[in-house]
Amino acid sequence: MARAPKIDAVLGAGVDLARSTLLATVDAAQVGDHLGVAADADRVLTHRFEARLPGYAGWNWYVTLARVPRGKEATVCETGLLPGDGALLAPEWVPWADRVRPEELAAQKAAEAAAEDGSTEDGSTEDKPAQDPTPGTHDDDAPADTGAPVDPAEGGTDVETVDTAASPDEPDEVVEDDEELVDAEHAADEAPRRSRSRRRRR
Repeated sequence: MARAPKIDAVLGAGVDLARSTLLATVDAAQVGDHLGVAADADRVLTHRFEARLPGYAGWNWYVTLARVPRGKEATVCETGLLPGDGALLAPEWVPWADRVRPEELAAQKAAEAAAEDGSTEDGSTEDKPAQDPTPGTHDDDAPADTGAPVDPAEGGTDVETVDTAASPDEPDEVVEDDEELVDAEHAADEAPRRSRSRRRRR
C-alpha cells in the first residue's frame, strides 16, 4: 500500500508566494482568505484561496508549488480556478409563493382588478375615442349629389351632355339608301328591255 505524501514544510510556508502569483493576473478583490493546502506528491502541494467572483459561489483559486530535492526555493507550477464543496449543487428549491415579495403580489392584484373594470393602475378610466358611425369623411358645406346635371351658369361644374336623339349609327337611313340603290339598278336593267319590246310592237 502506497503511503500518502506529506506536506512539505518549505512549500507549505509559501502562502505569500502563492497569493502574489494570483494577484499578478487577478484583481485583489476577487481573492479571499487562504483556505489551506493539500499535498499532491513529494515536494508538490497546492494552496487554495476563496474566490470572490460573481456567479462563482463556492469556487476556489488554487496555486500549485513544487521544489527540487534538497532545494530551498519553491517554484510555481500552475494556477487556476476549481469548484469547492457544494459549488456544483443547485440551491434548495423554494416554491414561488414563498419567493414572491408582498409588493409584487400587490402589483399583480392591482393589475388584475384594473383588467376587470377597465381602469388603469392609477384608478382612472380610459375614455375610448368617439367613432364615426359612417365610414369616410364628410364635408357639411359640400352639396348633396342628387344625380341631376348641374347648370354651369349657376356656378356648378361643366357637365358633358350626350345627345340621345342622334345615334352614331343610323341603320334606318342606310337601309333606305340600299333600297334606292337596288331600285336604280333594276330600273337601268329594265330600260333596254322596254325599248326592245316597243320596237317589236311597231
